[in-house]
Amino acid sequence: MTVHDVARQLPGISAVRDLCRSMAMLEAILSPEWADRFYSFDAHWSASEEMASMRNGSGDEYSIVFSAAGAYVRGFAHESPMSPYAYDGPWPGVLDEVPEVFRPCVQEPAFSDEDGMPAVTVCLWREAADDGWRSGTIEFPDGYEDPDGARELFSVLAAGTAEAYQRFAEDFYEAPVDLAAVRHVYALRPLTSEVISALNPRLSPGLAPADLAEDIASIGYPQALPAS
Repeated sequence: MTVHDVARQLPGISAVRDLCRSMAMLEAILSPEWADRFYSFDAHWSASEEMASMRNGSGDEYSIVFSAAGAYVRGFAHESPMSPYAYDGPWPGVLDEVPEVFRPCVQEPAFSDEDGMPAVTVCLWREAADDGWRSGTIEFPDGYEDPDGARELFSVLAAGTAEAYQRFAEDFYEAPVDLAAVRHVYALRPLTSEVISALNPRLSPGLAPADLAEDIASIGYPQALPAS
């Protein structure tokens, strides 16, 4: 699997955005401490952009920037043979064809190290008017099943199913994760105390959506307004 496979598997921009918000909301429930979360979403990353992110705690990460221009995806697998640190620069083709409208994302300091080296092994993008996701023309190194780390980075997002997230979460958190509750969040339905409790029984009994108001607002997760 490579970035080209991810580009074929991902749905449209709005669907990817919805998946990212769902995954971030599930993480907020399963992992109350933001620093320990695997998936996150910042609906107010800048005045005109939102950002989904993944950090596995071992050096692998991705960022997806959503804007009026479309969406830009950057992933970094630290053990990939295509790591920029192995060649003193990004692997040929990974960033070369990024459209001008997304060049600020390529140069974004948050996606580079302290010396300005882009931390990237995977890159794809989709402009608002595009009919699919695009990536660069790349000659991948031989002998690797996941040369750029795309499978490890994006398998849950590319699968796009509640079942895929449940499998990930049960493995990562080493605890059962209620599939019906995951489906509820994947459908972007308003949270209830019952759904929260089903997902994370270890939380304080009776934890209500209001207790997650800050996360809900940060993620931009749709939530029903209280009755007046």
